[in-house]
Amino acid sequence: MDVFEMKFAKVFPLLIAKAERKGRTRNEVFEVIKWLFGYTKEQLEALLDSEATYGDFIDNAPTKNPVRMNIKGRICGIKVEEIEDPRMRDLRILDKLVDELAKGKELNMIIHV
Repeated sequence: MDVFEMKFAKVFPLLIAKAERKGRTRNEVFEVIKWLFGYTKEQLEALLDSEATYGDFIDNAPTKNPVRMNIKGRICGIKVEEIEDPRMRDLRILDKLVDELAKGKELNMIIHV
């Protein structure tokens, strides 16, 4: 199954779990998503209670932060800045930011690229 067709409510808990395994919080993941895509907690909770897909989550983001395009580095062995598909790049940027959070990087350093 294509990751963009997966239900957001099934994918999102995996992001939270990745951060929480390393002592980070759900609220910190929310802050990363707010910075990256402009979602409020209420909007995220509504998505979790809906049939929205991961693709819907990315495609319908309220405000994609233009600074996200400055994020560089590797995720799953792939350089984020070299990903051509905009949806996949946004997905991998989110993965990268949550990974940075899980590695112990301070939230304010992650979202002030």
